[in-house]
Amino acid sequence: MRKGIIKRNTKETKISCSINLDGTGKSNISTGIGFFDHMLELFVHHSLVDMKLTTKGDTNVDLHHSVEDTAYAIAMATIKSLGDKKGINRYGFFYVPMDDCLSRCVIDFSGRPELVWNVNLGLKKIGEMDTELFVEFFKSFTNEAKCNLHMENLYGKNNHHIIESCFKAFGRSYRMAVERDKRRKNKIPSSKGTL
Repeated sequence: MRKGIIKRNTKETKISCSINLDGTGKSNISTGIGFFDHMLELFVHHSLVDMKLTTKGDTNVDLHHSVEDTAYAIAMATIKSLGDKKGINRYGFFYVPMDDCLSRCVIDFSGRPELVWNVNLGLKKIGEMDTELFVEFFKSFTNEAKCNLHMENLYGKNNHHIIESCFKAFGRSYRMAVERDKRRKNKIPSSKGTL
């Protein structure tokens, strides 16, 4: 089993995160932010990882630190679970429709951080979350996981559906990228021999 357990404590947040890449999509998530919990549960369901996550943050200040640091912890647990990345697909991509909208996510666990975010939201908040926090989540994940992540909403107007389709596409792309390629066996998925 490819597992990673992370404890990340700062003056702003206390986070415990465990990931099993070879899971079945079980989640136990509590960040104190209802809509964020819902999006992370969707990510877990579609990625088929098992994840236990508890975030206690300074939400009396705002939600920024909790969202950003949660992304760091998920990325750290992911990288720990991947180890040397031998035998993984490395790349993952998926389109997800949700009613009126269509979103696409492409990921590469390349060892190089780069986020391309082409998602426009018309609302300032969804639930209790400021919509600007979604790009912060993916930026923090990308930087810590050292991956390329391209997220794009191709069309759609319902902000809830747009973000939900993004998290579902992220889960499916992540799943494809971290799965083992039977033909590659224990080789690094790079012509350079290292990631």
